[in-house]
Amino acid sequence: MQNTAYCWGTGRRKCALARVRVRPGDGTIKVNERTVEDYFPRVAWQLNALQPLKSAGLEGKIDVFVRASGGGLTGQAGAVRLGIARALLKLNPELRPVLKKNGLLTRDPRMVERKKFGQKGARGLRQFSKR
Repeated sequence: MQNTAYCWGTGRRKCALARVRVRPGDGTIKVNERTVEDYFPRVAWQLNALQPLKSAGLEGKIDVFVRASGGGLTGQAGAVRLGIARALLKLNPELRPVLKKNGLLTRDPRMVERKKFGQKGARGLRQFSKR
């Protein structure tokens, strides 16, 4: 590894957390010490996670190292996306209009609704019987 300073970004989505480090480099991308293609087998997850690099036009110019945990792969891909966008913003504040326009700096607030007592789920009720 080079002795180049990293810029950090934290991304969250659902129950997933991604801690992202970026630095100028040759385009190496590692998620939990694995390649993106290996960690996110679906192409939709890969595209979602790497969307900030594509929007900023920095594919192949930035090294990205991610530590992702919690939730499932969809949530982790969304968390990686937000973490990369925030880290790129620290690396180069002039990217803010581009990232903001593509909605990459907004945290997705949707969480799982809790189960209520006396019910089958968050909204599912037991079947009503009139008689």
